[in-house]
Amino acid sequence: MTLIDFILNIVGLLLWLNWRAAELPVTARPGTSLLSTLRPAQGPRPRYYYLGGVVLLLAVRALFYWQAGPRVHWSPQLALGPTTLAFRADLLGRMFLFSGLSFGVSLGIFYVWLLLLSWANGKVTNADPVQRLIRLWLGRLERWPVAIKLLLPIVISVAGWYFLHPLLVHLSMVPSITRGRLLAQGAIIGVAACLTLKFLIVVFLVLYLLNSYVYLGESALWNFVNATARRFLQPLRGVPLRAGKIDFAPLAGIVMVMLASDAAQRGLRWLYQKLP
Repeated sequence: MTLIDFILNIVGLLLWLNWRAAELPVTARPGTSLLSTLRPAQGPRPRYYYLGGVVLLLAVRALFYWQAGPRVHWSPQLALGPTTLAFRADLLGRMFLFSGLSFGVSLGIFYVWLLLLSWANGKVTNADPVQRLIRLWLGRLERWPVAIKLLLPIVISVAGWYFLHPLLVHLSMVPSITRGRLLAQGAIIGVAACLTLKFLIVVFLVLYLLNSYVYLGESALWNFVNATARRFLQPLRGVPLRAGKIDFAPLAGIVMVMLASDAAQRGLRWLYQKLP
């Protein structure tokens, strides 16, 4: 059931991106004429169908969890950094709440990843189709100052946890706490969400390492992966990690990211438990 929930979150995310993509403007490729950007006359795109699909998906799967969860003895859990929320599958209202929060967390993590790619490739022009798509998905966020974009996940986490907590207290899912501790918990949860960037960075470094020794063809996607991975490896620039034709920088980067992330997670759990 946990795997099903993960897959359905991916489906919901794809529907969301289609909803966002339906309003993206058409831009001419370099070297093309104005006539090449014209579209044939057609009716308005049903972009809200995608958004409606997200809502329908969340509602239908909540009903499915409510029916199937108790039969397979499934206890839904939602990991929020150093804390975990447990839900009762036999209560319909809890399943609607879990369905919405599960997708919301997945969507938030995806946008945290987009913000990192926006920051890492800030000097890349819109001639790169992948980076242009990322900027279009971010919309107005792309034009915000870098400092605000980097702090935005923590700010949203604090606000979301602050307004969600009274409902969780009402449902007896968490204990009542002081406002100061509540805000501190939200900040820690936000930092923990940023630690999921390790998965994105490791994937880019693995693909970069693979493409370094196996020719996978020329494409805009591979060019984007290679350029982004090299930016992730810039802190290791100047460190002698090459032996002949073998470059150990990607492997060193992967090890460093995983070790740093593990240490940060342990620290966040300790800090969360020690909150006054």
